[in-house]
Amino acid sequence: MKIDFGKFEDGLAPAIIQDAQTSKVLMLGYMNKKALRKTRKKGLVTFFSRSRQEFWVKGETSGNYLEVKEILTDCDGDAILIKAYPKGKGKVCHKGKDTCFAEKNKKEFFLHELESVIRSRKSAPKKSSRTSRLFDRGPSQIAKKFGEESVELVIEATNADDQLFLGEAGDVMYHFLVMLADRDMRLDDVVEVLRKRRN
Repeated sequence: MKIDFGKFEDGLAPAIIQDAQTSKVLMLGYMNKKALRKTRKKGLVTFFSRSRQEFWVKGETSGNYLEVKEILTDCDGDAILIKAYPKGKGKVCHKGKDTCFAEKNKKEFFLHELESVIRSRKSAPKKSSRTSRLFDRGPSQIAKKFGEESVELVIEATNADDQLFLGEAGDVMYHFLVMLADRDMRLDDVVEVLRKRRN
């Protein structure tokens, strides 16, 4: 459904931003037709400031960008819902809070936390980081390492040592997340595939 910007005297529709992983409401901003187009094109939430009368990409000053996952509109075509991934330190509010409603935006699922760390090692490499070094080696080496860890997990699956099996399972999961991040994909993308198969 499209937004009917003509419903608004100033051409600005409210845009609710929701964390794509935790479902917490992060903030509310305003978009006109061009701001929504910029948001779709760049993949980063872009508002139109009513006070400054200019476009602004959320995070361009703080570094706490909002990476778009999905854009929805309400049933009347006069409100926008954007599901996004907070980037940077994740403090969406300019007052240093997780959200503009002073709520904690904690990721309950540890794999999402690990995924965020892995993605940060890709965008801001650290020399001391094993993950950054994996990204430096490129896709084929990342895939090879995943394959090696998978074989080790298969071997441990036939043995009686549960701790060794769990250790190898952890290695496989870690390298799988690295491989996803290298392709600029997320765990949620895989979950969505499984959800569709279940339906």
